[in-house]
Amino acid sequence: MPKLFTVIRSRGSRWDEARPLEEQVDWRLHADYMNRLHAAGFVLLGGPLEGTADVLLIVRAESEDAIAARLAEDCWSRNGLLEISRIAPWQLRLGALG
Repeated sequence: MPKLFTVIRSRGSRWDEARPLEEQVDWRLHADYMNRLHAAGFVLLGGPLEGTADVLLIVRAESEDAIAARLAEDCWSRNGLLEISRIAPWQLRLGALG
């Protein structure tokens, strides 16, 4: 049965600090892939953590390995723009996700 996880992805070695997020290499391919993961119910929420080099995702998945495998298919993972820093199970105790 799927559970909730938090995922922290950090900028990788290929991140160009001189360019904003939307001007990184393959931005459109990355955004389209993440939108498909959201439409499939895998990524529930996500976005950059202001003032950091990190992105937070709330994910519904069977396991940490399933998350790592799915995110490895993202072009930004393959080309070194983002890497997974941490995956942790998460218990939602306040509020609700659709």
